[in-house]
Amino acid sequence: MTQPFIAPSLLAADFANLQRDLDLINRSEADYLHFDVMDGEFVPNISFGFPILEVVRKYCQKPVDVHLMIAQPDRYIDAFADGGASVIHVHYEACTHLHRTLTRIREMGCRAGVALNPHTPVDGLEDVLEQIDVVLIMSVNPGFGGQSFIPHTLQKVAKLKQLLVASRSSALIEIDGGVGLTNASALVGAGADILVAGSSVFGASDPMKAIQQLKDCQQPSIA
Repeated sequence: MTQPFIAPSLLAADFANLQRDLDLINRSEADYLHFDVMDGEFVPNISFGFPILEVVRKYCQKPVDVHLMIAQPDRYIDAFADGGASVIHVHYEACTHLHRTLTRIREMGCRAGVALNPHTPVDGLEDVLEQIDVVLIMSVNPGFGGQSFIPHTLQKVAKLKQLLVASRSSALIEIDGGVGLTNASALVGAGADILVAGSSVFGASDPMKAIQQLKDCQQPSIA
């Protein structure tokens, strides 16, 4: 089984010790840092924006995977690209002109990602696959960390993988929400390439070991 890329979610970090947690990510085998942006409109929560991104770029050596859970994301693509994002995800549900939005993300030198809420089918991506570098499947309802994984996600990932293969697309599949050792192996088996992990990393007694176990898709031991 191919090792997945691991993207610890900043949303679950200890903001009283942010530099410490960023240093931990630097020393770990994590591949990205997942950066959630919420506006209180598209999702019922508010997270963080440019001031925190500035701190992250100062101390974090990993590529930053920005997830815009916001209405009218086009207004901020240039700013997040200029702020140091390596990947920018916009929500399918928030974009009136998705092709134009994805094109702009690439023009700004970032990889273009599309995020899908749990209720959104993958079929709607078929006409924009050429513009997509990453598809982010939400495996919880967006807006809050620590939620339970939605089991139907596995079928959705498998269906998306079939679509990408049939279309000869090189886009990666990323999973966000409720990801941990109990489902990492099944997600990768279904076709996932990138696993976003929040509480399962930062809430672990040994976060660096948790990242390694996720990367190896190790099943949790029974005590």
